[in-house]
Amino acid sequence: MRAFVIIAVCLLALTGCKKPYLDKGPLQKVTIAYTTQPDSALVHIAVEKGFFTEEGLQVQPQKHSYGKAALASVLEGKADLATAAETPIMFAALQGAKLRVVAGIFSTSKNNAIIGRKDLGILRPEDLRGRRIGYTPGTTGEFFLESYLSANGIPIKEAELVSLQPDQMVAALTAGQVAAVSCWNFPLTQLRRNLGEQVVTFFDPQIYTQTFNLVARQESVAKAPEMIRRALRALIKAENFALQHTEEAQSLVATALRVDRELLREVWGGFRYKVELDRRLIITLEDQTRWAVKNRLAGSVEMPDYGSLIYLDALAAVRPDAVTIDR
Repeated sequence: MRAFVIIAVCLLALTGCKKPYLDKGPLQKVTIAYTTQPDSALVHIAVEKGFFTEEGLQVQPQKHSYGKAALASVLEGKADLATAAETPIMFAALQGAKLRVVAGIFSTSKNNAIIGRKDLGILRPEDLRGRRIGYTPGTTGEFFLESYLSANGIPIKEAELVSLQPDQMVAALTAGQVAAVSCWNFPLTQLRRNLGEQVVTFFDPQIYTQTFNLVARQESVAKAPEMIRRALRALIKAENFALQHTEEAQSLVATALRVDRELLREVWGGFRYKVELDRRLIITLEDQTRWAVKNRLAGSVEMPDYGSLIYLDALAAVRPDAVTIDR
C-alpha cells in the first residue's frame, strides 16, 4: 500500500498534479483561424504550450496574415473561432453577419501608424495631402488612416489611396510605389528597420486604441458553449504564462511567427495581453460604425446593437471579474 502511494505521488509530480484530460474522454476538435502577428500571441502560446489540450480541445490551426481573413474563415464556416480586430467585426456586423465576440485578447494604442518616405517628400503630416498612401481596406489600417488625416485637417478624398495586402506593404514602400503606408506591426517595425533614416513615422495614441478579439458564429456559441469556455480557460493560462515567463513567451511566439526575437521584443512592451470583455469595445465599435456610415463604406446606415453581439456567458463563467460590459 505504501509503495502504491509513493508511485502515485511521483506520477502526480511528473504531470504537474494535473489529471490528463484523456482520462475524461476524447478531445474535442476545434479549428481556430488566427493571425501570424503579435496580436494573436495568446493563441500561439496556448497552442505551443498545450493549454488547449489540457482543456480538452484538439486544435486545428488555420493561420492568416491578418484578422479580416481569419474572420472571413469563421463566417464562411471554415473555422470555429477566429481572432480579429474590431474594424472587420464592425463591417461584418453592418453586413448582417451572425457572429459573437466571446473575448478580447489584446489591446494597444501603439500598434497603428503611418510611415512615409522622407526622400519622397513626406516630412510632416500635411505632406500626406495628395500623395499615394497604401492601406488594407476594411481593417484597422483604414480606420487609423482616415482618423489621422482628419485630425490633421486632410479630407480622405485628398489622398490617393492604394489598396495593398499587409504582406505587400514593405515591398511597396521600399520600391517607392507609394509615398506612405498605413499599417501595423510587424510591417511597421520592419519598415523602420529596413529604411531607417529614410522614413518618418506618424503615431497618435490619442486617436485610436486597437483591440483584438476572439470571435465565433452565433451557431457555434449556441451549440458548443463548453467549447468556448474551454478555449477561454486555455487563453487565460497563456496570459498568465506570458506574465510570469515573459522572455520564454517571447521566444516561443517569435519562433511560431518565424520572426527575429528582437523584433518581437521591440513591439511587445506596447501591447496588453489580457482575456477580457471591456465596455470600451462597444464604444469603439460604435465610433467606427459612425465613421463607416459617414464615408459610405457600408451598405447599412443603422447602428447595430453591439451589446447583443457580445457573448458574455462564457467569460463570466471562467473569469467574471474580466467582464465590465453590462448585460
